[in-house]
Amino acid sequence: MTEVLDSPQIRQAGRDALSLALIDARNHLLWLLDMVAGALGDPEMRVAPSTESEPPLWLAGHAAWFAEFWISRNPQRALGPRCPSQPTRLASLWPTADALWNPALASREARWQSDHLDALGAAPMEAAKAYMLETLEVSLDLLAKAPESDEALYFYRLALCHEDMLCERLLVLAQSQGLAINAKLPLLAPGVRANQARNALLFPASQWMLGTGAGAGGFAFDIEMGEHRVAVPEFEIDAQPVCWAQFVEFVDDNGYDREDLWSAHGWAWLQNMVAHDGRRAPRYVEQIGVASGAVMQTRFGRATRMSGAHPAMHVSWWEGQAWANWAGRRLATEVEWEIAATSARQRGFSWGDVHEWTAGSLQPWPGFSASPVGQSAPWFGIAKVVRGGSFATRLRMKHPRNRGYALPERDDAFVGFRTCAV
Repeated sequence: MTEVLDSPQIRQAGRDALSLALIDARNHLLWLLDMVAGALGDPEMRVAPSTESEPPLWLAGHAAWFAEFWISRNPQRALGPRCPSQPTRLASLWPTADALWNPALASREARWQSDHLDALGAAPMEAAKAYMLETLEVSLDLLAKAPESDEALYFYRLALCHEDMLCERLLVLAQSQGLAINAKLPLLAPGVRANQARNALLFPASQWMLGTGAGAGGFAFDIEMGEHRVAVPEFEIDAQPVCWAQFVEFVDDNGYDREDLWSAHGWAWLQNMVAHDGRRAPRYVEQIGVASGAVMQTRFGRATRMSGAHPAMHVSWWEGQAWANWAGRRLATEVEWEIAATSARQRGFSWGDVHEWTAGSLQPWPGFSASPVGQSAPWFGIAKVVRGGSFATRLRMKHPRNRGYALPERDDAFVGFRTCAV
């Protein structure tokens, strides 16, 4: 049971393991919330507004709201993926829950308004925690009576994944706000590993089954569904994500000043960033270059000297693409990354310290059917696909077939990249 609790096997877990995992996720979120409040020295956790994220209390309350919205308030939850996107809803435990935490009702701007959480009363932190605990208790009661089927457990598994992702978003927010929580978090204390350099790995041409079939069993996100065979030519892929020592060479060779290395959109993004903050390195980097002999990157409010063997992190897709052009290489495709992640651990392929950009834009796979939540379709053809996981990702979310996505300019998450030979 313990082995399943925080491993990708949770996607196939039954009621008992899933119940423990939901408790674990909620405890983890509450713990992170306390760490953020302690770092801020403010129980209401007031932070500077950001266009990239939401306030800490909104993230936490939204996790509980999402589970309640799709589980206890959804009489058709047992239908799983076949549930309509707008089923008949029961009332929330809290009359103000939808106004507070439903993203369709509370715009991103509204979530940052000082009066948004006034409905929680004089102690919003304690009120939010009470809502989180009450909704969890109801979910667990319903889970105990649910059939042991993939359809009946679908929304419980989805709520677990959603909460784990929000936990990481809370850490991304802490990083963007410069909150000094690193020393207080065992999860983050080791930091990102410095990998021993390994040679690139060569894979022969092959046929690969990409996507998850309808009869595979367990849980999968809608953008992972649609099993189809892909012909993959021979390829050579980095054994590790591009490291700081490699990225420093690009910077030292004036990579941020050479328009020929950047796509038109990437160059336009860079010029905007140069005008905004003088961008000459990935986000949060204070010092970089061969002359300086170091990469200093601010991590959770502290200037940290990064080893040259650490993977480059907080890199936009545009920066990864420019580096690959400079190196005479290219970003790895989704299928290349998945083949290596699935079959080459024994050969030295390492992943999981940083999320990794891949070459392609997010597209639906054959037979795509949007989940009842329907969050991915608006990003088709716009967002870029991210694979893997980071040091801040729960182990159970590090599934080699997991597909994430983000706009190419996003560099606030714990993301890097790796390349393939042209």
